[in-house]
Amino acid sequence: MRTQPDTLRPPKAGELLRIWREVAAQEESETVRGLLCNARVLALSCFRDGERMFDGPEAVLEDMTAGEMETLLRRLARGAVSAPTGVNPAFDAERFQAMRERRK
Repeated sequence: MRTQPDTLRPPKAGELLRIWREVAAQEESETVRGLLCNARVLALSCFRDGERMFDGPEAVLEDMTAGEMETLLRRLARGAVSAPTGVNPAFDAERFQAMRERRK
């Protein structure tokens, strides 16, 4: 990954569910489905200097390794990132991680 995001903004639960449903409807392979869902989440969540870092999920897949994606998703799930104003303060990182664990 060329540059690190300075801010990760977690999507709301409804957005995560929409992403999962859309990708699941189009892809049977669990591995591919996971990569596509994660890329969509990161495309929405990664910011640098207040701007989105990626134009879309394809840009995430072109720029990042699976390990880099996993690292950022873990940071996002833990909430160990800077939180700009307007981010949902009620975001439950443990619940988010539990949902990820159930998908495996």
